Amino acid sequence: MLRNTFKNPLLSGFYPDPSICRVGEDYYMVTSSFVYYPGLPIFHSRDLTHWEQIGHGIHRPDQLDYKNCETSLGLWAPTIRYHNGTFYIINTFVSEGREARRDNYIITAKEPSGPWSDPIFIEGADGIDSSLFFDDDGSIWYAGNYISDEQLYEGHHGIYLNQLNPDTFQFEGPRYIIWDGKKTYSRWIEAPHIYKKDGWYYLMVAEGGTFINHSVQIARCRTIHGDYEICPRNPLLSHRHLPVLNPISVTGHADITDTQNGEWWMVLLAVRPYCGGHYNLGRETFMVPMVWAEDGWPMIDNENGMVNEEERLPNLPKTVYPPIPENDNFESSSLQMQWNTIHPPLDMFYSLTERPGYLRLQLRPEVMEEICTPSFVGRRQCHKDFFARTSMEFLPSTPYEEAGIALVQDDRFHYLMTVREKEAMLFLQLWKTEHGNRILLQEKALKNRKNKIYLSVQGHTESYNFYYGYEEQECIFFAENVDGTLLSSVINEGFTGTYIGMYASSNHTDSSNHADFDWFNYQGI
Repeated sequence: MLRNTFKNPLLSGFYPDPSICRVGEDYYMVTSSFVYYPGLPIFHSRDLTHWEQIGHGIHRPDQLDYKNCETSLGLWAPTIRYHNGTFYIINTFVSEGREARRDNYIITAKEPSGPWSDPIFIEGADGIDSSLFFDDDGSIWYAGNYISDEQLYEGHHGIYLNQLNPDTFQFEGPRYIIWDGKKTYSRWIEAPHIYKKDGWYYLMVAEGGTFINHSVQIARCRTIHGDYEICPRNPLLSHRHLPVLNPISVTGHADITDTQNGEWWMVLLAVRPYCGGHYNLGRETFMVPMVWAEDGWPMIDNENGMVNEEERLPNLPKTVYPPIPENDNFESSSLQMQWNTIHPPLDMFYSLTERPGYLRLQLRPEVMEEICTPSFVGRRQCHKDFFARTSMEFLPSTPYEEAGIALVQDDRFHYLMTVREKEAMLFLQLWKTEHGNRILLQEKALKNRKNKIYLSVQGHTESYNFYYGYEEQECIFFAENVDGTLLSSVINEGFTGTYIGMYASSNHTDSSNHADFDWFNYQGI
């Protein structure tokens, strides 16, 4: 790494659709989280390159009904803004299909770390990727995507604008169409953000879909609801002209901020693919410098106009935060912020207090290969190459009970390495679920019925190795070079990334049993 540069991505792993705002010398960012809970992770920085997670926008199980959505539905692209002492997040909750029900809501907080309010749903707000703009006259505006009734071509979407009542956050006045995709024959226009600079209203959007044609486009107008002029240099940023196996690909969905020193920076999503265009880490958060040209249009302010693995540092004082510890000994009364469940646990299935110093997972009938809330506590895979280990104490009482490690893309694509009982013996089993069909890949009889075992998984970009041990420092090969493309977002055309964590199930039977995890260690290598 060169001096006076930072390394992309800013946030490694599944952190897509970043939105950013500045309050004085502090910067705040939020990303999508789909069905994972707590939802809408919120980050803080003072130098734009070092970030600490400070909370979640959705952090109470009864705050939002996740409706048992499948993995790529749920909490889509949020926007974070600050106005007159209050932080706002506006977000689209998608259910019943990707182009079915889309409910847009606002939550507020006095501190970005929370607590955040219950959602206020905006009646009549259809479409996705909603955004807020606070104008100089005190008016509040809603910008969002819509699916055109004309459907002149595939992906014929547009952007509309509506004023919000400042007390009720409900629409008032007419709806304005400010970018109809047919004007530029644009496909899947989404992610609108409005900014005001030098008497112009600038409208930034994503266009081209969420894969290789993804891009950032911009338009402007002298009035907020007028006829927006399309930038003649669009796309403002895209890697669509490059091979999909470029080190950074699928760039789009951006938000921008100025600094207290007059610089401008853009955060956006992109992926780091491997052979076949696969990416297990999901869509990650990157950053590039931006400048306003003499003609008033913005440009990417580097040598090639692209997202690079290294960029120059912002002109801000360096502020570093402690990294997330590699090892979690579960000695707190609540989970650290990197841990998530699939849907909010309305019926609590884990405990950090029943056996202090351990994470206890209750065995429940729910199974990973169904859309449900399984007994699973996981974290994002944040590195192409990593090593993760856990110490588990578990003694199954029936052949249906299992517990161990899960590597999850969604309910239809995942790996499970679990301990089960078979013929009065304990077996370690590796299961592969592909298109919802669960197949036993490998099993091995354990040499004794001791209830403690050490389970490990090692990732190598395109494959995974699985290990076990009877002692803490012991790693015995269990399965080698297991196909990693099963966990690629491309396989299921999904919007999330791979999660790794602890799992327990009684496989559709009743059980009062549990599995205890003493610690979990994750490190990038």
